[in-house]
Amino acid sequence: MPFTLGQRWISDTESDLGLGTVVAQDARTVTLLFPAIGENRLYAKADSPITRVMFNPGDTITSHEGWQLLVDSVKEENGVLTYIGRRLDTDEENSPLREVMLDSKLTFSKPQDRLFAGQLDRMDRFSLRYRARKYQSEQYRMPWSGLTGIRASLIPHQLHIANEVGHRHAPRVLLADEVGLGKTIEAGMIIHQQLLAGRVERVLIVVPETLQHQWLVEMLRRFNLHFSLFDEERYAESRQDFDNPFETEQLVICSLNFVCQSKQRLNDLVEANWDLLVVDEAHHLAWSEEAPSRNYLAIEQLAQHTPGVLLLTATPEQLGQESHFARLRLLDPDRFHDYQEFVDEQQKYRPVADAVSLLVSGEKLDDQAKNSLSELINEQDIEPLLKAANLDSEENESARTELVNMLMDRHGTSRVLFRNTRMGVKGFPIRYLHQIKLPLPTQYQTAFKVAKIMNGKKPIDTQAHDMLYPEKIFQNFEGDSVSWLNFDPRVEWLMEYLKQNRNEKILVICAQAATALQLEQTLREREGIHAAVFHEGLSIIERDRAAAWFAAEENGAQVLLCSEIGSEGRNFQFASRLVMFDLPFNPDLLEQRIGRLDRIGQTRDIQIIVPYLENTAQAILIRWFHEGLDAFEHTCPTGRPVYDAVHDELMAYLAEPAEQTGFDDFIQRCRTKHLSLKTQLENGRDRLLEMNSNGGERAQALVQSIAEQDNNVELIGFTINLFDIIGINQEDDSDNLMILTPSDHMLVPDFPGIPQDGCTITFDREKALSREDAQFISWEHPIVRNGLDLILSGDTGSCAVSLLKNRALPVGTMLMELIYVVEAQAPKNLQLTRFLPPTPIRLMLDRKGTNLAAQVGFESFNRQLSAVNRHTGSKLVNAVQKDIHEVLQMAETEVAKQAQALIDGAKQEADDTLTLEFNRLNALKAVNPTIRDDELEAIEDNRQQILDCLQQASWRLDALRMIVVSHQ
Repeated sequence: MPFTLGQRWISDTESDLGLGTVVAQDARTVTLLFPAIGENRLYAKADSPITRVMFNPGDTITSHEGWQLLVDSVKEENGVLTYIGRRLDTDEENSPLREVMLDSKLTFSKPQDRLFAGQLDRMDRFSLRYRARKYQSEQYRMPWSGLTGIRASLIPHQLHIANEVGHRHAPRVLLADEVGLGKTIEAGMIIHQQLLAGRVERVLIVVPETLQHQWLVEMLRRFNLHFSLFDEERYAESRQDFDNPFETEQLVICSLNFVCQSKQRLNDLVEANWDLLVVDEAHHLAWSEEAPSRNYLAIEQLAQHTPGVLLLTATPEQLGQESHFARLRLLDPDRFHDYQEFVDEQQKYRPVADAVSLLVSGEKLDDQAKNSLSELINEQDIEPLLKAANLDSEENESARTELVNMLMDRHGTSRVLFRNTRMGVKGFPIRYLHQIKLPLPTQYQTAFKVAKIMNGKKPIDTQAHDMLYPEKIFQNFEGDSVSWLNFDPRVEWLMEYLKQNRNEKILVICAQAATALQLEQTLREREGIHAAVFHEGLSIIERDRAAAWFAAEENGAQVLLCSEIGSEGRNFQFASRLVMFDLPFNPDLLEQRIGRLDRIGQTRDIQIIVPYLENTAQAILIRWFHEGLDAFEHTCPTGRPVYDAVHDELMAYLAEPAEQTGFDDFIQRCRTKHLSLKTQLENGRDRLLEMNSNGGERAQALVQSIAEQDNNVELIGFTINLFDIIGINQEDDSDNLMILTPSDHMLVPDFPGIPQDGCTITFDREKALSREDAQFISWEHPIVRNGLDLILSGDTGSCAVSLLKNRALPVGTMLMELIYVVEAQAPKNLQLTRFLPPTPIRLMLDRKGTNLAAQVGFESFNRQLSAVNRHTGSKLVNAVQKDIHEVLQMAETEVAKQAQALIDGAKQEADDTLTLEFNRLNALKAVNPTIRDDELEAIEDNRQQILDCLQQASWRLDALRMIVVSHQ
C-alpha cells in the first residue's frame, strides 16, 4: 500500500506506541510520528512491521478532542480517509472525522479490532488462550476445588472434614482429631478453600509461641499461603506508622501470649475485622463458670467479633466435660449457654452410642437400643426401619445404613465437632523402641559433682533439665565446647550405627542446635559421613535445602541432624529410623519427635533408637516414658495430664538420678494412672461422631477423584506450553523435577511465584512430599493461577490467522473460529463460578454462517493448521474484511442461542442446589439445634443474589482466528 502524509498506521511490534502518523517519506523509507509518546520511528518501505489502520461502518472511533463517532461510511481522497457518521455527544448526523484527527492513544482490545489493525498473535498463543479458558472453566466446576493442590497425602478423613467444613458459610467448628491425624492440615485445607472461594479474605491464626514457625512453614509449604508473623517487635515498629498494625496484612499468625498480654493489642486485633479465626491447642483455654482464664476471655472476645472460628485440640474431653463445654461455648454461645443443660443433653446420647455400635457391628437391636433410636429420630418411618434392621435379609444392611445416616444428621454436636482416633482411622505403622545402654564416662561424673555443688540453689526444674544434657554441664565446667565428643560413648555408638546402616536414611534429633552442629563436624571429619543439619538458626530456604539433600535418593545425605525446635512441622516419612541422641523434657515433645516419621502414609515400621548413659537423668526419663506411659511404641494422649500430676516427683528424680528410692513404685503409679485415663478415653469414644468425622465411603470416593487429577497429562502439557509462551526457562532435573528460571524475554518483567534465582517444581505428589524444596504444581498452584490470569486478563492470543492445507476445499476458502465467553459479574464470596464460571463457546463459521464446530474438534483441527507471518496475515485480512464483518454478524445470532441455554441451565442448577440445601438444613434444625439461623439466612440470601447476578449474565467475543485454505 502506498504511503501518504496524514495516514494512520500502527506498529506490529510496539503496539503500546498508539497510532502513528506519516510525516515524511522518500524512495526507500517512511517516518511515523507517534504523538502519544512524542517520538518518531523510521521504517523501510519494502517490508516494514507496521499496519494501516482502517475502520469500517459500524465501528465507534474517538477523536483527539475526546468525542466519539459512530461510522456510517468511509471516504478516501488522495490516500487519506475521512470517516462520516453520527457524533455520539451531539447526535449530529453526517459528521466528518479525518483520520489525522483520530485519538493517538487509541489501542485495540477487541479481537476483531486487533484483527483489522493487524495486531496478530502467534497461532500457539491463540491455542493456549482457548485451552486456558476451557481448563479454567472446568476447574471452577470441580466439586473438590481447593483440595487438589495441597502438598499432603490424600488421607480420606482429612479430605472429608475439609470438604465438609470448607464449603460452609462462616464455619465454626472444633477439630479434635487425635495426635498425628492431621488437624493442622485439615485447618489449612479449610483456610485454603475459603480463601480460593472468596468466602474469607482476612485470617488470624493464634497458636502457642513454640508453634508459630511450625504453622508459618506448614501454611507456606503445603498450601502456598504467605502468612505474616506478628510479635512484639513487629507490632511496635508498625504502630509508629499505622493506627492498627494488623490491618496492614491479610493473613496473620501470632502467639496466644502476644494476644493476651496487652489490652491495646487485643483491641487492635478485635477491630481488625477478621473473617476467620483459628486457635491451635485450644484445650489450654481454661474456663469455669466462676473464673474463666485471661486466655479464654481474650479468645472469646475475638470469637464474638469474627464470623468463622476453627478451634484445634487433640483432647476434646480429656480435661473434663466442663472444659469441653467451654470450647463449644466459644463456637456457639447461644446454643451452648448453660453447662448443666449441656451435661443433661450429652447423657441422652450415651445410649445412642451403644445402639450405633450394634448397628455397625450387625448385631440385633435390643429394646433399649430401639427406644433410644426412636426417641432421637422421632419420625413416622422409624418403626419399619427398626424392624428391617433386625431382619436376616438384604433389607437389613440398607436399613442400618439409613438409620446411621439419620442419626448423624441429628447428633448433638456432629456439625460443630469432628473427632477421629487412630483406632478408628487405622493405617499407622508399628513403633519399636531400641534402648542402647552406655557407660557413664568419668569426665561426666566429675562434672556432675561440681554442678551439684554450684547449682544447688537453682529451681528444681532447671536442675532436672540440666541433668538431661551432660555434655552441656561438662562444657560449662571445663569451658571447652568440643572435647566431650572424644569421650562421650553416644558419639562412637552413633558413628558405628551409621556405618552399619549406610543404605538407610536416618533422622537424628538433639535438644540443642549446637549439639547437632558439633555432631555433623565430627561425623564428617572422622568417618566422612554426609550429614545435613537442620536447626532453628537457619532460614526457611536453608532448611529446605538441608531437607532436600536428606530426601534426595541419589547423592543425598545419609543422616539429618535436627534440633528440637528446628524439626517442628516437618515431614520426613520417607525415612523410618529415628535416633534420639538425647531425650526431650516432656511427653508432648517426645510425640512431636516421633511424629516426624510416624504419620499416615508411612509405609514402614518405625525404629526408635535411644542411646542413653546409665545412672543419669536420661536413664530415669527413658524408663518413665516407656514403662510409665508406653509413649515410645504408642501415641500417648494421657502423657500431658500424667506429667502435670506427677511433675514435682519426676523433677526430683531427674535432678538426683542416683537417688532412686521408691522409683519403681513411682513408675507403677504412673502406669496405673495412664491406663485409667486411657480406659476413660476409650469408654468415652463417640463412635457415631467418629463415623461422621471419617466420611466413610464418601471420603474414599473423594480421595479417588482427587488422585485421578494427579499427574494430569493435560495439566503438564498446558503448563509447559504456558511457560514457553510466557518466556520462563525450563530445565529438566532428575526424579520428575523441573527447574524454572526467569528469562530476559518474558511477557512481564517479573512473574509472581518464580524468584529471580529460580525454583524447582514437580507434578508428582509423592515427590513433592519427599522434596520440600520442590513446589507441587496443580491447577490451584499460584504459578498456574497467575499464568492463567496473565493470559486471560490481557489480549494475548485473542487474534490470529492460520493456513489450512486441504486439497478437498477450494483455495481461498475462509473459516472463522470464534471463541465467545459467557460470564456473570458477582462478588467473589457468592461463589457464582460453581454454577456459571467464565465459560467458552466455540463457533466455526464459513462464509454462509454454517457452524462446523461440532464436526471439527479443536485439538485435531489445530494440528492441521500452519502459522502465517504477521505481514502476510494482515494482507489476507484486508482482502476479506467485508466477509469477516458479515460472518461476525451471523455469529451473534448463533452464540446468543447457546449462551442463553447455558445461562438458563446455570439459573436452574443454582436454584435447585441452594433451595435443596436450605430445605434440608431448615428441616434438620428442628432436631439438631447446632444449625444456626445465620447459616440458613446466608444460604437464602446467597440464592437470591446469585439468581439476580445470573439474570444479568452476558457474553462477549474473547478470541478469533481466521483460517484460509491453501494448497501449498
